[in-house]
Amino acid sequence: MYCLNRDNLVFLYYAMTQTIALIDDDRNILTSLSIALEKEGFKVQTYLDGESALIGLTRTPPDLAIVDIKMPKMDGEELLKKLRKKSSLPVIFLTSKDEEVDELLGLKLGADDFVKKSGGFSIKVLVERIRVQLRKKNISVDDSKNIITHGKLKLDPSQLECEWDGKQLPDKLTTTEFLIVQELAKRPGIIKERAQLMDIAYREDTDIEDRTIDSHVKRIRKKFKKIDSSFSAIETRYGSGYRWNVN
Repeated sequence: MYCLNRDNLVFLYYAMTQTIALIDDDRNILTSLSIALEKEGFKVQTYLDGESALIGLTRTPPDLAIVDIKMPKMDGEELLKKLRKKSSLPVIFLTSKDEEVDELLGLKLGADDFVKKSGGFSIKVLVERIRVQLRKKNISVDDSKNIITHGKLKLDPSQLECEWDGKQLPDKLTTTEFLIVQELAKRPGIIKERAQLMDIAYREDTDIEDRTIDSHVKRIRKKFKKIDSSFSAIETRYGSGYRWNVN
């Protein structure tokens, strides 16, 4: 358990009201993770495959989902594709592979974070990753009373809703993607270094690489281009970072 300082007491209070969905075809992993998360005060939903998870997550949405990539019936990647069509639910992928291709593909699909199972993994690390994602979600709601508009862009942080030229994005931005867009749009024309965007999007998680932000930005652009093929508001400043184009 955590030391009972002020920050952890606040987190434990939120945890008691929050639900984590676990999706994995390994019953041993489901059991061990369920016990660990329930000890931390979370409610837990468990699913053995992607098909049943999609039904359950739609009927009873949790606050965060932990999803294994390799599963029968519907794998984690396909499940995430379907979820991202209608939800910005924070998703942490579990993967048994070490290859970067899995991680990059997951980020392109809209995963918020990764934890590798190969060689065994630390439940404490996973719990901390969950904390990071839930804090992002809470912060974006708590900070989010003012509508942000710039040109065709309209952001409603209270609902994590994004409009472009009066239209909702067909694929909702994830919480991480929303925070990146929000940070860029708050100060149009100002270059934000990748390190700054990592601090905003991932808060306390320091184990994030530049390519992670690049992958998120590529996916953000793709989502905007679904309703505006000429979208170019996010400008890459090579060697520096990104900025919201003032033009």
